Amino acid sequence: MKRSEINFLIDAATKCFVSHGWALPPGPRWDVTDFGLGDYKKYGLVLINLAEQPEYCEKLMYVREGMVTPAHTHRKKKEDIIARWGELSVQVWSGHPQKTNAEEFSVLINGELRTVKSGEIVKIPAGQRITLIPGTYHEFYTSGEEAIIGEVSTANDDTNDNIFVNSEVGRYSKIEEDAPIGVRLLNEKA
Repeated sequence: MKRSEINFLIDAATKCFVSHGWALPPGPRWDVTDFGLGDYKKYGLVLINLAEQPEYCEKLMYVREGMVTPAHTHRKKKEDIIARWGELSVQVWSGHPQKTNAEEFSVLINGELRTVKSGEIVKIPAGQRITLIPGTYHEFYTSGEEAIIGEVSTANDDTNDNIFVNSEVGRYSKIEEDAPIGVRLLNEKA
């Protein structure tokens, strides 16, 4: 991923957060990824870690139209994905997408169990949430031009907890330095 693309996305995310009343903490810990796939416009996500504790974490995320967080699950992490502004489309599977049929299973949406079919796309409007447990595969993207997403979860370990369907996915992008560093990402050393 090019540094100029990272700078562009951080600027776009900041403008979106500010225009919709989301104040950022001092010295936010930014994370921008193309999931190592080389095309952030197709597979990409901008994140800020708001809280990182041994028991829980909180993230604020930004996504633009066309950017998808690829299908994955977690070994241990349970998470709520919350549409803070805009609408999300969250595709869910009861197990590995290539190994499940359209069987029905239950997910929590706004704290209430809802029966869905494996592979179904669930629309999450602003203010609503979906709870995802380990083993529930999911991918998400905005249903509109851009969205602000919240995540509240058990402790986060991006290096060891994520299981992506596409084995080509890398959680952190290799950066091509084509512009000055605007902000150091959380996985970059000073």
